[in-house]
Amino acid sequence: MKKLTAAIMASTIMLMNQNSAAAATPGTSADNPFFTEYTTTVLGTIPFSRVHNSDYEPAVDRGIKLQNQEIDAIVNNPDKPTFLNTIVALERSGADLNRVLSTFYPLLSADSDDELMEISMRLSSKLSDHSTSITLNQGLWKRIKSVYDKRASLNLNPEDEMLLQRTYDSFARSGAGLEGQQREEYRRLASKLSDLTTKFGQNVLKELNTYEIWLSGDELAGLPTSVLEAAALSAKEKGREGEYRFTLAQPTYMAVMKYADSPAVRERFYRLYNSRNTKGEYSNMEIMSDIADTRRQIAALFGKETYADYGLEKTMAENTANVYALLNRLAEAYRPAQQREFAEITEFASKATGAPVKLNAWDYSYWANKLKEAKYKYDEEALRPYFELNNVIDGVFGLATRLYGVTFRQNPDIEVYHPDVRAFEVIDPEQKVMGVIYTDFYPRETKRPGAWMTNFREEYIDADGDTVLPHVSIVMNFTKPTDTKPSLLTPYEVETFLHEFGHALHGLFASTNYASLSGTNVYRDFVELPSQFNENYLTEKEFLDGFARHYQTGEPIPSELVEKIIDTSRFGAGYACLRQLAFGLTDMAWHTTTTHVDDPAELERRATESVAMFDEVEGCMFSPQFSHIFAGGYAAGYYSYKWAEVLDADAFSMFKRNGLFDKKTADSFRTNILMRGGTEHPMTLYKRFRGQEPTIDALLQRDGIQPEEQPSMPQPVPTKKD
Repeated sequence: MKKLTAAIMASTIMLMNQNSAAAATPGTSADNPFFTEYTTTVLGTIPFSRVHNSDYEPAVDRGIKLQNQEIDAIVNNPDKPTFLNTIVALERSGADLNRVLSTFYPLLSADSDDELMEISMRLSSKLSDHSTSITLNQGLWKRIKSVYDKRASLNLNPEDEMLLQRTYDSFARSGAGLEGQQREEYRRLASKLSDLTTKFGQNVLKELNTYEIWLSGDELAGLPTSVLEAAALSAKEKGREGEYRFTLAQPTYMAVMKYADSPAVRERFYRLYNSRNTKGEYSNMEIMSDIADTRRQIAALFGKETYADYGLEKTMAENTANVYALLNRLAEAYRPAQQREFAEITEFASKATGAPVKLNAWDYSYWANKLKEAKYKYDEEALRPYFELNNVIDGVFGLATRLYGVTFRQNPDIEVYHPDVRAFEVIDPEQKVMGVIYTDFYPRETKRPGAWMTNFREEYIDADGDTVLPHVSIVMNFTKPTDTKPSLLTPYEVETFLHEFGHALHGLFASTNYASLSGTNVYRDFVELPSQFNENYLTEKEFLDGFARHYQTGEPIPSELVEKIIDTSRFGAGYACLRQLAFGLTDMAWHTTTTHVDDPAELERRATESVAMFDEVEGCMFSPQFSHIFAGGYAAGYYSYKWAEVLDADAFSMFKRNGLFDKKTADSFRTNILMRGGTEHPMTLYKRFRGQEPTIDALLQRDGIQPEEQPSMPQPVPTKKD
């Protein structure tokens, strides 16, 4: 998943000049760590030990006040509006506010508590109102429009042109051109949406932490030793030594669904996991409908019938027709493969049990894994010893070294926000520090589920012409070490690491003038290219041979096991694709609706009908936990994962042809994709790297859906300027 963003902040509030302060006593203004730049820390990193919950609200109030003064100075400037005194001045405003927000929001997801959640609710409307007050400032809008209207005569470079265009679009799409009652309505709706999305995300985290499942006896059959050890440790921490406590944390849930021999246990976990937030104190059912209504009402203010019509305007896809064209084309291409897969799994399960088997939703992972083991002699758990986390860190970081020449040096003097977190300096080929990366790998009750990358500070050039180095983090939920074993990853978890590290490289390699165009600040359907590109290396022997070795013996992973990873990489491709399409189609359904959704379950059922693979399970649905679209930045944008898959497969085909670590190809990917952020249109950047627009062929060939000799299918990405 792409970086976590403070979704309630409009894009006009830029992350600039984010060095912060020294602090000591919580609650006193003089010692608030956010009130001055961090001049006493390593590389200007955040002094987490000095940050207290009581510091946030005073710092936000101060930041809002200071940015309002900066905005007033722009509006009241007696000189004629210019690119520098208006657009760049706006870009550089809000440094003090963003100093606190770029700490608050990452920690709200990675290391939260009840107090922090309560603070986020109080800040939600305040920050939304502040953002809206900027975008609806008529004096500011007039100056921006004045500069924009004479853009043809300004002789701007491409990056300056993009900053001007995005600033203008941001204001225009945030109500600056609205008048009278419509302006006030936009302000009201923006504030309401901020509160709703914040509440949705909090409900997901709060309910997840309420679940604990105690298993014993035959219920434990089939579960790997590593899972049982983790469950025993969890029980011990609760004062019940000798028992087994399970939660619905993602690594635990996935292990139970894949390995538990008891269908009843699998069904129990499935129903609990997929009925979260559908009822009770933390229900998101009505909140979802309210979010969809509010977004649609915002879109209507801009003359759009649906939110998707509004949201897709500034994407590579451009409109709903192009999104549905891709999703439906993929469904048509992958459905036959999924049907063949299910027929094979059902036959295998029936033979194994001696009775006809009906494949339920909670059976797929179990029997698919059993078939994979039988067909390829592949046991994912047997691979864990070869993927000890520290070795994987060396391998994943080493990928960047082989491709781009950068190295990573852990620095214990850089403060971290939790004992599990590590901080590394990133060193460029000239042995200069180019940024900082924090790694946060293990589940905890203060962390939301999933995996993501975020920024504590963006890269940019400050007003003095100095480069401000990026500080990024990658956050995951891997199996935690036990008393007897280190953290041992599955290949899937290694793939997750590669994915988030790709986002991190996008942020670390950024070489732009403006923070708002830096790193991952690109079109939503382009942002997943660097992350998904990295995933391709998981099935490359030359990469795995460099770090995968047994954590006890030091023996390298046997060639036959590497071959099994490669041979099984296409296994379940049909299922995996249709599952992703179900998410994308549901997202589009929520954001193309033209009326209030009275029955969210029915909306989800209808949306996924064309890609459904199992019988409907009463009470189960994924929309109430779908934080990507209801609490994140993927509203009418979840299709972008498949869109980016087309791009990443097409891009990796260049490396397959020229060499996995070919320097010329890697340099081109770095300079044209990773370094340029959102400074130019993504298709312009992609064509500069690839030499042509992408086709869907490489993806279909990689997944074994289309033989390599078949002619090209139609291109899924609309033609853009050179």
